[in-house]
Amino acid sequence: MPRAAETPPDSRAAAWLRRLRSLPVALAAVAVALALSALFPRAAIHDAVTGAPIAEARLHRPLGYVLLSPVSAVLDTLSLLSVRQHVALLLSLIVIFVVVWWFFGRDLINAVSPGRRMVRAFARVGVAVVLLLAVYSAVAVLPRPMAAIETGADIIAVDFHAHTRFSHDGRSNLSVERVRDWHRDAGYAAAYITDHRTFEGARDGWANNPARAGENVVLLPGIEVGWNGEHVNVLDADRFYSGLLTPDNRDIDEQALTLASAIGGGEPILIETLPGDLSRMHAAAGTGTAGVRAIEIIDGAPRGLGQTRRERSRIIQLADSLDLALVAGTDNHGWGRTAPGWTLMFLPGWRSASPEVLSKGITTVLRRGARGSTKVVERYVADTERGWRLPLTLPLVGWGVLRTLSADERIVWMIWLVTIYLAWRIREMRRAGLVEL
Repeated sequence: MPRAAETPPDSRAAAWLRRLRSLPVALAAVAVALALSALFPRAAIHDAVTGAPIAEARLHRPLGYVLLSPVSAVLDTLSLLSVRQHVALLLSLIVIFVVVWWFFGRDLINAVSPGRRMVRAFARVGVAVVLLLAVYSAVAVLPRPMAAIETGADIIAVDFHAHTRFSHDGRSNLSVERVRDWHRDAGYAAAYITDHRTFEGARDGWANNPARAGENVVLLPGIEVGWNGEHVNVLDADRFYSGLLTPDNRDIDEQALTLASAIGGGEPILIETLPGDLSRMHAAAGTGTAGVRAIEIIDGAPRGLGQTRRERSRIIQLADSLDLALVAGTDNHGWGRTAPGWTLMFLPGWRSASPEVLSKGITTVLRRGARGSTKVVERYVADTERGWRLPLTLPLVGWGVLRTLSADERIVWMIWLVTIYLAWRIREMRRAGLVEL
């Protein structure tokens, strides 16, 4: 009997790597990671300043969110990545694609004519690009259940930075009521409409507010404008302060701001928004002075998320030294179904308050309490903004996702893994002619 030719070493390596390509191996790897991550659990939300667990609130995951947990977790996490993390993630996926193609697809492509080889190569790249675009499109526009914060009776969750379709950069179908619904689904009780250069959205939201705050999300008036070369949100700029802005509503009128701030206890609340240049921020010097009285420690835009993570220590130091309140802003423009953070404030009786009383209560607490007036809750995602961690964004963020899963979500993940395996097994048996459907 002729002796079989010995398999070249490089073919052996390719064959070994092809075994790793099999779906059961991939599913088993996910199952092992899922089990290991249960040994190192981490809360899905934490204090944005200290990183400690939050006693005043919990993250509620509705049933639909839990049943779709593998999808919910992936899409939520992509919503919470900064620009740098998105770039690192995409580069990692490109590297993985090239490696997989080199070991697993090269033989199939080389086995055909040069013309068909080029077609197959472009087809594989095209499929990968379409899948990637589909995932990111799902992040931006797919309707799905949201994870929401739940607080105690006297604690209110506020968003200090939201937009509507009236902003030049707002999603075209982002009506005021869609903004209200989005914030309700995320667990907010109040949100400031801070469109660019217009009060249309803020006025519409105010006109259709519930009679009492506890009945639905209260939309409060504000605007995002320029001041000293920085972007700031001005709370109650239209309803309680007139003539505070330039005629085009683009910038703050310096003289008008000084006059409006001269009355102690009634100074306009200016919030420094990010991304921005913190060295150019002009903070209020105390009662009766004009200036910024709060600063974002979370901003939901990808660039804002990046800066607030990279400069977290500096933001906290500025807030401590200048006695500034720390707040969270979703910077929601109508894309995505994930809240990056919530501002918690202790405001007894807020549920029975009218919108006007609630608005005055929030600004009063910010003026009087300043640095001690808020606690900011942050949705956890592994921070890989700097140094050696950035190139490892994919594995570190993925590991972080598994660590934050609840017990119910882990069960759902296992059910998904088993279901996918059974579907694959049935398909393989059909190919072998062992079953017929």
